[in-house]
Amino acid sequence: MTGEATGAGAARGPGEGGAGWGDGRAHPDLDLVEVWERHAAWWQQGFTGDADVEYRDQILPIAARQLAGAARVLDLGCGEGQVARLAAARGAREVVGVDVSAAQLAEARRRGGGVAYVRAAANALPLASAHFDAVVCCLVLEHVDDLDGALDEAGRVLRPGGRLVLFLNHPLFQTPGSGWIDDQVLDPPEQYWRVGPYLREDLTVEEVDAGVRLPFFHRPLGRYVNALADRGLYVTRMLEPAPPPRFLAMAPEYRDAAAIPRLLVLRAEKR
Repeated sequence: MTGEATGAGAARGPGEGGAGWGDGRAHPDLDLVEVWERHAAWWQQGFTGDADVEYRDQILPIAARQLAGAARVLDLGCGEGQVARLAAARGAREVVGVDVSAAQLAEARRRGGGVAYVRAAANALPLASAHFDAVVCCLVLEHVDDLDGALDEAGRVLRPGGRLVLFLNHPLFQTPGSGWIDDQVLDPPEQYWRVGPYLREDLTVEEVDAGVRLPFFHRPLGRYVNALADRGLYVTRMLEPAPPPRFLAMAPEYRDAAAIPRLLVLRAEKR
């Protein structure tokens, strides 16, 4: 399946890799909807309701700042709705959350918060054109096969002057195969951050937790920026925050990578 808006997705851990197919397209046996239906409860338990330090200390505060002042907000790939609820709580008059996972949307509706939810794919939104002041897409596009279709639709539903806020696993530093290397073979030993293959668009399926395997579509940064510009969406802000202190304190090896951003945030405006 292509173009699925799924789940306010997962961030990679330091050094996570995966099994790749190398052609940048979804494996024919990979059902992206079924993946997120199966792992919805895992996501809800591990990444919402203050369970995840990166969401609580970094992602949600950045989202609040980037969405400030927007009256009509679309959360594309909303999962169980935590970013959508945040927008509503911060004063947006109309907030819509879209996701392809029925299990995620059922939980989103149960949690309430004044958000309207719609089940749809990212490349086929049943929403009016030029309607929203802001579209936010939080750690979703790396799980979407049809990037161009998703951006077509995001641009279509934005009003002129509206903003698109993208949260991504950093396309350079979080490529498949990247991670902290402690090289004891060299004399003296060296520690450094290894960057995996960057320019090649690729799909990997990564085991992010025991029994939880998720698809990640890697694309270089230029692929995103140029695709945005092709649709009249021009980047006006780029954030590469350091991992938050409470995340770095979770394990000694995390502190070694304190200068390596895990997250990239792009804010683009429609002209």
